[in-house]
Amino acid sequence: MRIFLNPGHDVNLDSGAVNPHTGLRECDVALQIGVQLQAYLKECGHFVEMLQSDNLAGETPHLPCVVDAAEAAEADIFISIHCNAANRIARGTETLVHHLGGEADALARSIQREIVSTLGTRDRGVKERPELIVLRLTSMPAVLVETAFIDQEDDAFLLENHADVFAAAIAHGIAAYEAR
Repeated sequence: MRIFLNPGHDVNLDSGAVNPHTGLRECDVALQIGVQLQAYLKECGHFVEMLQSDNLAGETPHLPCVVDAAEAAEADIFISIHCNAANRIARGTETLVHHLGGEADALARSIQREIVSTLGTRDRGVKERPELIVLRLTSMPAVLVETAFIDQEDDAFLLENHADVFAAAIAHGIAAYEAR
């Protein structure tokens, strides 16, 4: 299977969410999970490309475009990796899709199930987010994984200390999706 990974945000231009106590940045966590996930998937024989860029659909010409890169890779699936943030109280994992009921939904449910069962995060479910560029403009099944809440201390602990476990859970979710 050809898999395109998109760790969210950009280490130099847009850190994404930040834990107010520790300074843990979403872009760093997403990249760490992405690098480990890429290694796991390659070990399983998948062709994997990865791009972390704030240029989602060509709006920032001096940066590589995520959607164009995924399309050029002729990926079978697209996974964007993120951390959520809200009010320092909310916690858990949710996986976002353009619309419920298709291949992306099946992929999202497999990944969601694996993360929640492996890491014990609160199950916030699979949700529709049709306005998100990486879900709307990619032609392959695409999901955006909100791994956990970076601004909630228990979730932040998991993100900081168990990025490899998040990566393994996502890899297992992909394998379960592929095996169905």
